Formats: sequence, structure tokens, C-alpha cells
Amino acid sequence: MKHKIYLSFIILILFLGCSQISDHKSTSASNPEITTDDILGHIKFLSDDHMGGRYPGSEGSNKTVKYLVDYFKNNNIEPIGSNGYLQPFEFITGVNLGEQNNLKSKGSLLEIYWTNYQVGSDYIPLEFSSNANVEANVVFTGYGFSINDSVHWEDYANINIDGKWVMVFRGGPDDDSPHSSFTAHTPLRKKALLAKDNKAAGVLFINQAGDTDDLIPLKHAPNSTSIGIPVLHISRRIANELTDNKLDALQKELDKNQGPNSYYIEKSVKASVSLVKKIINVPNVMGKISGTDPNLKKEFIVIGAHFDHLGFGGNESGSLSPDTLAIHNGADDNASGTAGVLELAGKLSANRNLLKRSILLMGYNAEEEGLLGSKYFVNNPTVDLSMIVSMINMDMIGRMSDKKITVGGTGTTSEFEMILKEVNKNHGLQLKMSPEGYGPSDHASFYVNDIPVLFFFTGTHTDYHKPSDDWQHINVQGEKKVVDLIYDLTLKLSNLDEKLVFTEAGPKEPTQSRRSFNVTFGVIPSYGSQAEGLEIDGARKDGPAANAGMQKGDVIIEIGGKEIKNIYDYMYRLAELKSGQTVEVKILRNDKELLLSVNL
Repeated sequence: MKHKIYLSFIILILFLGCSQISDHKSTSASNPEITTDDILGHIKFLSDDHMGGRYPGSEGSNKTVKYLVDYFKNNNIEPIGSNGYLQPFEFITGVNLGEQNNLKSKGSLLEIYWTNYQVGSDYIPLEFSSNANVEANVVFTGYGFSINDSVHWEDYANINIDGKWVMVFRGGPDDDSPHSSFTAHTPLRKKALLAKDNKAAGVLFINQAGDTDDLIPLKHAPNSTSIGIPVLHISRRIANELTDNKLDALQKELDKNQGPNSYYIEKSVKASVSLVKKIINVPNVMGKISGTDPNLKKEFIVIGAHFDHLGFGGNESGSLSPDTLAIHNGADDNASGTAGVLELAGKLSANRNLLKRSILLMGYNAEEEGLLGSKYFVNNPTVDLSMIVSMINMDMIGRMSDKKITVGGTGTTSEFEMILKEVNKNHGLQLKMSPEGYGPSDHASFYVNDIPVLFFFTGTHTDYHKPSDDWQHINVQGEKKVVDLIYDLTLKLSNLDEKLVFTEAGPKEPTQSRRSFNVTFGVIPSYGSQAEGLEIDGARKDGPAANAGMQKGDVIIEIGGKEIKNIYDYMYRLAELKSGQTVEVKILRNDKELLLSVNL
């Protein structure tokens, strides 16, 4: 009760704070110049505790959206979204238990009575479980491995699990070792996919001896689409009942022999799984300043930044203080970039007579969840993507040190480096230029669509993705220098006689995803896609997928006859392939299935 009273008091204080701050004067158009006072005013407002960390769909996020819209309106910036200044898209905020979840077991076929178990305490469906009703016998399959590399371990080699539940230990025989040969084979989703490949009806995961017997919390993760069969985490008490109290002995034997010990359990398990995803609409915010040239005004320069952050953090939120549940204000990440967009919007609008090309000003939502807002825009553009001359992205521009700033994407057109050096003559910043166009922010969504991009970033710091990323740490004079540079750069780009020519500069996919495999298809996954399968944003020129005829918008649904439901399935299938191999890949294109041969 004490905690509830304290929480109520805090909510009251936050409410009063909101009422005092929500009409912040910086949404006005009284001063079109870029000033340190206005920059800091934006950042203070956006990163105040009353915004609650700006998690997509939250009250703080909605206040942020209103703040941006009001600023655009007051600065005579035209709406360019699908709904005024907004471009709504679907965002999954969680997964909940539905009405029909139950689990029961019984012994031999002659036994009549079922033993019922309680969801949440005896068992829990995993977030990638499919909704289904299954009644079947059980097979114990050890750690659920199929390994044939430096280690040979086949839990499914000599046993038929077709149409049966499999009971599988989490982890591996030396799970605590950071150098374990089994680490790559222990992810639960990979084990469940392997069970499905062997035609299991469902999976029952169990904790190892010595671990706490806590159940895995039911929590949504990005791209956590269902796997195609029910997957449950059951308590060791249930597992012991099913194995006649042999669980400890079974694990000891597995660990000692370092090999399979699968066997049939003469008992039945009946389960119903019902999971319901919570889906809301969250918006990007976007406005337009029209250029003055009759022809060039049809072309656009995008200036954007994401305005979302991690909310209250917590486990699996992306927080680097995952054990701390506290407001993550995200002053640098990315109230600083959002403030830059707003200040540029005001000054560019006041000086629109200097612009030949038009300007698209964008605040992206749900970047921290996988660039979802910017990906949605490029897949559902409100202007012709081919008319976007360049995209300028600001993400974490508030911690400049020694006049240094990193500019990514300088190789995405041959002219960027020259233009930046010329513009910087009047600013004297130390530009660290990086040619690669792909990176962990919203410019990547444009780069993979062959649009020249520039990414401005003043560097990471010890407060990154922590509750301590507060406005007091912002170098506001440094940020003004960055925004002033971008203003002059925008004028320069807007008045170029010729459109910039895109140049591919580096990979169009995360480099870490390529290092894990012996082969690559050379596709660009559409991480925010809700398609069943792996939708791609494109294929690398002369890569295996492109040579096979794969193209943007295709959805990979099978590799080598094995089903692909999502990006996780794709990665596990990719890890099974070898260089020089030719594999049949089934894709969905415009609702039609096509079979392509991919040479690796």
C-alpha cells in the first residue's frame, strides 16, 4: 500500500508538471533564428520526466507528436502525411494471454482423469508460440540438438516425433561457459524450429536442474511472429510428473555422455494456446516547405530525426541499465536530433525564398524498435521516392566534444565530401567522414532505397540508453554549431543545378548479420514488415538473390523446402547452408508463389 500511495503522489506531481509545461512557448514562430535557448528549450521539454521516456503510443509520445505538429503549424509548414501532419502505422505494444489457455496431462490410454495445470504458475506459452489445440503423446528429446560440426549430437536421429509433443531442456550441457560449443544451438526459437522441422506437434521447454524454476515472462519482442506450432515453458514439477521423477537423472546422463538420450513417454498432454497481440496506431510527423523553382520544387531534401525513446526501460527494452526500471529521458537520444529538425524547420520556413528544391521535415516514431517509422515511410511514401535528392538524419547530436562530429554516408554520392568541405569553411568543425550508407538509425531506410544519405552524430557516451541521459549533459553550443552547418548544407543542396547521383557505399544490411554465416543471400530484410515470411527491401546488385531474380517486396516463404515465417527462421536456415550450394527458394510476389534457384 505504501508503494501505491507513493506512486499516486508521483503521478499527481507529474500531472501538475504536465499542465505547466505542455504549452511551452518554443512551439511559436517568434524567432526564426537557430538559438541555443530554443534548442535547449526543445530538449528540456522533450526529455522532461513528464514525457515518460517517449515510448511509442504512450502519453509522453502523444504529447511529443502534438508538440511537433503545433510547431509545424505555427511556422507555416504544410502537412504532407497521409492524415494531415501524421502518417499512422501499426505498432505492436505487447502480447497477452487470450481467453482459452489450458494445459492438462494423463497417464496411459486406459486412464480417464486429466490433471489440470494453472497458466502463469505451472506453465506459460512463449511469445512465438502459435495459437492451437493439441492433444498428443510426449517424447523426451534431451537438449533438442541437431549438431554436426565440431560436435556431433542428434537428439532426433533415431526417434519418430511426428505428431507428438517434445520435451526439451533449455540451454546446453555447459550452458554457463562463454566458450561453449553449444551456444549457437541453444536459442529457444532455434530449438523449437528444429522440432517443427522434425514434425513435432508442439514443444515443452523445461529448466535445467540447479536453475530457479521461474517461468519465462510473456513479453513481446520485435519480429516475434508465431513459429507454427504451440510452444510452452512448463515447470519442473510438471516435467517430473511426466517422467516419473527422472528429470535429474536424465540431465546427468545427457551431460555425462554428451550425446542423445531420447525416449517415448507413455503419457498424453492436451493444451490450448491463445495469445493476443496488442496493436495500436502510432504516427510519424511530417511537414513540407515548398521550393521556389518551378521544376526543382518537385524534388525533395528530407531532414529527419526519430523522437521516440525507451520509456521506463527494463529487460529487453534496449536499456543498458536493464535491471533499473526508471524513466529513460533520452535527451541526446534523440531529443537533440528532434530539436535540430524543429530549429531547421523554423529557419528554413522563414527563408523559403532561398530554396529551389522542397524540404520534407520528418519526426520518426519507433526507431528504437527497429527503424519502424522510417521503414514505414519508405514503404508507404507520401511523395515519389525517386524525387528525394538526399536524406539528412540527426541522431544524438547533443554531446559535441572539441568541435568534432561524425558524418556518415559521405560515399553515397560522389559529391558529398566536396560539398561538406566547402560548407564547413564557414564553420570550422572537425568532420570525421564515414562513407558507408548503412547504419543503426533512420537514414538506413533511405539508403537501402538508393537515396543519398548523411548521418550527423556527435558520438556515444556513458549515458547512452540509460536513465542518466538528461538535458543537463547537453552541449547546447556544440549542437547549435551542428544545426547551423546543416542549415547551410541544406541551402547548398537545395540550389544544386543537377540532382545528386546515388552511389552504393558499403553493405545494405547490418554487418553483424553477415559475419555469423558461411553464406549470404545478399538481401535487405524489411525488419518492420508484418508479412508472414521474410519480406525484403531489396537485393544487393550481383548478389545470389539478385542473380536469382529476387527483388524488393518479395517475401521469402521457404528455403530448401523448409518454411520461413520470419527473420529468425531465415537466419537459422541460412546458417545451415554452405558456399557453392544451390538452394530452391520459394517466394511470394504480388500474392503469387514463385520458385527461384539461388546459387551461393
